[in-house]
Amino acid sequence: MKKMINTKNNYGWMAIFLHWFMAILLLLLIGFGLYMVALPDVGFNSEKIILIIFHKEVGLMILPLVSIRFIWRLNNVIPTLSAHLPDWQKIAARFVHLCFYALMFAMPITGWLMTSAAGIPVTFFRLFTLPDLVSQNWHLFQILIDIHKWLGYVFLFLIFIHVSAALRHHFVFKDDTLKKIL
Repeated sequence: MKKMINTKNNYGWMAIFLHWFMAILLLLLIGFGLYMVALPDVGFNSEKIILIIFHKEVGLMILPLVSIRFIWRLNNVIPTLSAHLPDWQKIAARFVHLCFYALMFAMPITGWLMTSAAGIPVTFFRLFTLPDLVSQNWHLFQILIDIHKWLGYVFLFLIFIHVSAALRHHFVFKDDTLKKIL
């Protein structure tokens, strides 16, 4: 049975849970994001509006989760990378992980900013309303749409790199990189 905390050789069950739970949420958000932006802008009760509300509320769940995950990472040892990797790949791996953290904070914050700039209340599953981060500003709203969209594309690209590298380690190098997070 796995320990809760990380060791120099493996991730603990808390890090594993946070990794996979957030991975599922993030892939869900990216999938919905790509799908909903392709839908036409028609009607207040349209499928697009419902998906946007769902996307925003699940997206806001990421902020406390990534905060917990980041604090957990700062207070736990990070398992060592495979010894056979060249230094540039070790640096790249750490860089991608840091980019993930930056994007996991930036994506919900830009979404919240975007919604505030649109003059739409930001609710958390209709339990409570969050304060606006900026006042209503149509021009800023348009800029934030582009920023949020391009951050999403960067995130998707980095996920592809991350998954490809994990699968390469597992099937080509046959090392324990992927097993550490399973």
